[in-house]
Parts: sequence; structure tokens; C-alpha cells
Amino acid sequence: MARVKALAAGGAAAAEAENYRPELVTDDEPRYLRRQKPLEIRRKKFGGRNWPLYRRVAGWSLLSVAGMAAAWAGANFLLYSPKMLLLNEDQIEVSGNAIVTREAVLQSFLRDRNHSILRVPLDTRRSELEQLPWVESASVQRLLPNRLRVEITERTPIAFLKLGNELALIDALGVILDRPEGQDNHFPIVTGVSEDLPREQREKRMQVYQEFMKDVDLVRPGATDRVSEIELANPKDLRAVIAGLGRSANAVPGIHDDADDQAVTVHFGSSEFTGKYRMLVENFAQWQANAGRVRSVDLQYARQVVINPDASAPVTVARAK
Repeated sequence: MARVKALAAGGAAAAEAENYRPELVTDDEPRYLRRQKPLEIRRKKFGGRNWPLYRRVAGWSLLSVAGMAAAWAGANFLLYSPKMLLLNEDQIEVSGNAIVTREAVLQSFLRDRNHSILRVPLDTRRSELEQLPWVESASVQRLLPNRLRVEITERTPIAFLKLGNELALIDALGVILDRPEGQDNHFPIVTGVSEDLPREQREKRMQVYQEFMKDVDLVRPGATDRVSEIELANPKDLRAVIAGLGRSANAVPGIHDDADDQAVTVHFGSSEFTGKYRMLVENFAQWQANAGRVRSVDLQYARQVVINPDASAPVTVARAK
């Protein structure tokens, strides 16, 4: 009986062991119930295969450090080396100036003395030079290691400007200029343009002046030499004082009547200067024969010419269509 019980107990143990054998676990069992074997990650530090990369990184690092050191040394040399310093005025070359003095140009560079040539603010110095009355434009260049080149373009006057009892000069842009000593200029005298007038307005009036002078010369070359004064106060009426209207275009120089050189004031209006001046020179002798001495002529009107309009009995003649 005892033997039978022992056999029964052994059979039960065997059955239980059979139920938990690993190979009997099916694939349908959830994976999270299984114990996974961890993977081993092997890391190699400073392996032999990476040495070329390390050498390249080290080389580029050394080159960068060397480059920065060279740049610092170069900048230090350029900014502080005595060979780069602007020490005296002989290191500044000035050209293009006839009216503007060299001393006036050098005055702009006094603050740059004992500084590196690279520290000179070229645009600022150029702007300062262009503030000088006679300077129309300027350029400033560096000439390494320690020189500057300054090129000046001066203004070109085109007329005398009457300011009270004094005469100045004026250019095409309406800039008023002092008369330099020793200059022999031959221009008409312009009136009606003052210093109080905005420069844009002065420029517009000088444009009318230039148009008139050009048109007169187209009709009779050299005729501008006989224009002595031009009044620009009224934008709608340019008035010019002209001599020699009674002289023929083919007259022999030096042989003429004094009456031919009398000054005549002519009102030209604001446009069509070429046609009006041609009519003036072609008919002046006839007008003078009919009216006697001609002191002024008004050409502003479309179909008539008024001779001596300021006289008590002006003469009116029809204009050619």
C-alpha cells in the first residue's frame, strides 16, 4: 500500500514537471512574459581606424589658430606700424585744383595726422572737401603704405552775379562763388538772383540763362559777346541788354559807327529765344529807321513788337507770322 502511494506521488510530480518544460511553451504566449537576453554594445574608444580623422581635425585646428594669430599680427601692423602712419602733408597728393588752395584741402586731414592710413575715413573726408565753395566734386584714395591721393573738380562759373554794389560769380547750378584774384573772366552780368533765393530756384533761373545764351549763338555765332547784362528777376520775362544790333553780321571789325554799339534793352519773355532773336537782328535796322533811336524792344507779345515801350510815344509794329 505504501508502495502504491509512493508511485502515485512520483507520477504527480512528473506530470507537473512536464507541464512547465520550456520547449512546451508555444509561440502564442505573450512576449512580455518572456525574459529577453540583453544585447551587449561594444564601444571602442580611440580605435586605430579613427586616427586619420583625428589628425585632420588637429591639423585644421592648428591652421585656424595660426590664421587668427597671423590676422591679429597683420592688423596690428597695419594699424600701428610707423610705416603706415600719415605723418606730414607731403604724403598727401592734391590734383585738379586751380582756385582751391592746397592749404584748404589739407585742412580736412589735420585730424588724421599720426594715424594709420587705413584709419582715414575716405567718404567723410570727401564730403568735407565738397563743402568748399569752389569744389564741385572730390575723390580721396589710399596709396599704400602711407600716402593719400586727392582729386578735385572745381566749379565752372558762367556769369557774373550782381549782389548790391559787388560782383560775384555763379555757376550753372546756382552756386554763388567769390571772385578769385588774378582771374580774367568775360561774362554777362546777371541780376535778379540773390543769396536769399533757394538754390533750386537759382538753378532754374540759370538754366533759362544758359538756354538764352545758346539760342542766341545759334542765330549769330559770337553774338553772346554783345550781351552785357541779363535780368532774371521775372521768370516770365528775360530782359537782356545787347549792344551792336545795328551792325551788320558781315561788318569789318574795328570799322563801325558809334551808334551801332548803343545798348538796347530787349524783353524776350520766357521762351522761343531763337526765333525772337533772329527777328530782332533782321529787323532792327528798319525799326531804327522808322522810330529813330531805339532804346528798348519788347518781344513778349505774339503778334506785335513794341519799340521804346517806356517812352511817351512807343512805336508798335506787326510781328511776322
